Amino acid sequence: MSLTLSEEHCAAILAHAEAERPNEACGLLAGTGGLVCRAYPVENIHHSPTVFEMNPAQQLAAFLDMEAAGWELLAIYHSHPAGPAEPSPTDIAQAYYPESIYVIVSPAPDAAWRLRGFIIETEQVTEVPIVTEKSPSLPEGHGRPSRSQGG
Repeated sequence: MSLTLSEEHCAAILAHAEAERPNEACGLLAGTGGLVCRAYPVENIHHSPTVFEMNPAQQLAAFLDMEAAGWELLAIYHSHPAGPAEPSPTDIAQAYYPESIYVIVSPAPDAAWRLRGFIIETEQVTEVPIVTEKSPSLPEGHGRPSRSQGG
């Protein structure tokens, strides 16, 4: 299992994390077959540097949009602006979607942001690869116009 992001999705997540700093940023990643088709930044209603909770209305809107597009929830992301890019005890205890990848965004020692992915199931944490591609092949109707639409 892995998660594949376009450079654009990766840049959007990193920009969101930087914009919310020093607070935690959070959001959802949707697509099919491990390929992210859309990133949904969601407001952290706590506006806190150590905890996040997604704005329920924005979270619901994202889920409805995913369903309408035929996508599934692939990953939940949030940042650790001053901590390591690994799940905290709170992250592990509140991992309510065991079928999703949990992406943690954190600054590396050189101050560049990095992303790491984890499956968290029954308090067991397993790292999964995150692949970044220049231009992933998205299925027709999933993020790019089809040839018949003049794309």
